[in-house]
Amino acid sequence: MAFRKALKGTLIGGGAVATAVGLSQFFEYRKNQARLAYVEAQGELKVPFKDALPTREEQLSTLRNTEEFDVLVVGGGATGSGCALDAVTRNLKTALVERSDFSSGTSSRSTKLIHGGVRYLQKAIMKLDYEQYMMVKEALHERANLLEIAPHLSAPLPIMLPVYKWWQLPYYWAGIKMYDLVAGSQCLKSSYVLSKSKALEFFPMLKKDKLVGAIVYYDGQHNDARMNLAIALTAARHGAAIANYTEVVHLLKKPDPKTGQEKVCGARCRDVVTGQEFDIRAKCVINATGPFTDSLRKMDNQKTANICQPSAGVHIVIPGYYSPDNMGLLDPATSDGRVIFFLPWEKMTIAGTTDTPTEVTAHPIPMEDDINFILSEVRNYLSPDVEVRRGDVLAAWSGIRPLVTDPSSKDTQSICRNHIVNVSDSGLITIAGGKWTTYRSMAEETLDAAIKAHNLSAGPSRTVGLTLEGGKDWTPTLYIRLVQDYGLENEVAQHLAATYGGRSFEVAKMAQVTGKRWPIVGKRLVSVVLIFQLVR
Repeated sequence: MAFRKALKGTLIGGGAVATAVGLSQFFEYRKNQARLAYVEAQGELKVPFKDALPTREEQLSTLRNTEEFDVLVVGGGATGSGCALDAVTRNLKTALVERSDFSSGTSSRSTKLIHGGVRYLQKAIMKLDYEQYMMVKEALHERANLLEIAPHLSAPLPIMLPVYKWWQLPYYWAGIKMYDLVAGSQCLKSSYVLSKSKALEFFPMLKKDKLVGAIVYYDGQHNDARMNLAIALTAARHGAAIANYTEVVHLLKKPDPKTGQEKVCGARCRDVVTGQEFDIRAKCVINATGPFTDSLRKMDNQKTANICQPSAGVHIVIPGYYSPDNMGLLDPATSDGRVIFFLPWEKMTIAGTTDTPTEVTAHPIPMEDDINFILSEVRNYLSPDVEVRRGDVLAAWSGIRPLVTDPSSKDTQSICRNHIVNVSDSGLITIAGGKWTTYRSMAEETLDAAIKAHNLSAGPSRTVGLTLEGGKDWTPTLYIRLVQDYGLENEVAQHLAATYGGRSFEVAKMAQVTGKRWPIVGKRLVSVVLIFQLVR
């Protein structure tokens, strides 16, 4: 009975969404063709800094001495860096400031996945929710683009969904196949079903009792912190003036000559390293500060209501023997209803995430209850032979997910599923919410709103297919050339290639001679490959 009910819901929902899938695939194809034709007609983008990038001191000098920028972006996470890259490639004079390090916040504390969101698609089908369906579709498009523009920092990853009840097998299979269908031509690899024996062969740590089989699907995995840095560096290479450890003290305003209303025209900034303050003037200021969205909005207007509802996402790092080297695992229904991922990462295993209301802090600390919750969920899926111990937690981190409410919505209590772009009365542009995977499309939407609100002279976005720093000239076998040309250890060469991509040769030239017969160069900074700090 339960099987028939689940299958009926899947078929009805799937049939209704299939029509939407077909139409949206067609319109998406036409949209992409038009965009690619525009980029081809424009030719190559100008790259002011083809060789060495400006130093931080030179960038600060540019920020201080430029009379007026077109766009000033506040926040150096994925979204802020994406906004800077989108703006500068539209030939807008662009500045970006970050009060800490690039990607020091939420953007470096993710699940390391580039994904469309399987659970959102499930809700879209079951509830016939077109908005959630389009959210998944957008994310899958951005997933494909990100894998293309940063191949050295990202790659497809097979993820196993174990099945312990017979009726769930066709139910989950239909849902995962719909995920492939929505991705269309951008599907990474087709999903498939595994028997119990094959599932245990791929993932021998799995709990065997009552295991029926498994379904394997593909999403992307990336080095989130490096990806964020690559976006910021690409913006700098195209001419954006960017500086970390530069915080906004307060916003600058001036009266509009037509209406007399106060308009944001820049920001007073402080160099955190030296303590010196200076003004950056800009026609448009973009607030891309993630969990700190409300702090900057209140600099604009003290009376404005908070829109950010922060949620803590905790991940733990455990030894690599807890998972295979090349396959992840998805727990689709945890005890609190949240999805948990169990993924290989840097020869270790990461597990998460939680979803707990929290306060906004610059350095969130994972709580013991969250760590134990993840360990408990991990135990539910692993064989009793594998003892999951608290002492095996090598590291843990907490990232603040900036869930938001739309200030223009009548129901201000409802959390926005996706992201919002808001223009204040004084012209401050705020981009908030969203997810890592869709940073580029969020940036495009933000700049479209900024151009319209401030009457800036710029064309359409040009970041689709734009290769990020290190992506050019990278190949899967690049590390072999590093070994052969520089005498590096195989492991060190692989690390350089996966971190710096095509620019890894420049890093290899800096390596010290070891004084040994082999490796010839590449004296390690530390004696061990990986060091994790235990966070309690």
